[in-house]
Amino acid sequence: MREILPFLLCLIAGLSTLLGSLFIFIKGNKNNIIKCALAFASGVMLSVSVFDLIPESLTMFQSTNKNSIFFSIMTFITIGLIIPLFIDKVLPAKLDQNSKLYKLGIFTMIAIIIHNIPEGIATYISSETNIKLGISITIAIAMHNIPEGISIAMPVYYATKNKKKAIGLTFISGMSEPLGAVLAFLFLKPIINNTIMGALFAIIAGIMTYISIIELLPTALQYKEKKKTLISFLIGILFMYVNHMLSY
Repeated sequence: MREILPFLLCLIAGLSTLLGSLFIFIKGNKNNIIKCALAFASGVMLSVSVFDLIPESLTMFQSTNKNSIFFSIMTFITIGLIIPLFIDKVLPAKLDQNSKLYKLGIFTMIAIIIHNIPEGIATYISSETNIKLGISITIAIAMHNIPEGISIAMPVYYATKNKKKAIGLTFISGMSEPLGAVLAFLFLKPIINNTIMGALFAIIAGIMTYISIIELLPTALQYKEKKKTLISFLIGILFMYVNHMLSY
């Protein structure tokens, strides 16, 4: 039972991503929905990087390596920025609008999977140590997984018109959370330390910042009525900031 409950908490946190995919059933002007969803997702990802991942990385490094914290964090953030940049260079440069949207959805899914695995590891380990803390973390993660689900499902759905694919890819990203718990239980507990977690969080912050600023927001700004786009972007930042503050 001691191992099952932390795993169930990770499963609940992961499945909450699926709630975001339900937004594909909203009816309305296609371009309005796409631009607002992309801008909102951009704000969410940037906010997660700035208010969650970078401070968490800082905390992890402070506990183990007090001499070169800034250099360590900046190095791993830079690595995180380079990874999607490299993938971008490998992919075809000229894509039609639907292909761009699909690429954005896949990019976002990959980033969230990479983000969710260490998050699942951290949730599992903290829940095993203190179940009350684990429940609090699960609620916080579930809240920010919902807009992450939106950021995957919306561009994939509008690119493919395939609801099953949009929901399926969102489900895959959500399942990376309990996957992190399984990895923690089977293999990683003896070797995971604060330095490794700090590096992972910083790399993920770099990846998410790149996707937010270089991919999602510029694509959203290609549509008309840029004021709505910027408002959606700011709402995404504010939503995750409030969520972050309520979690502490």
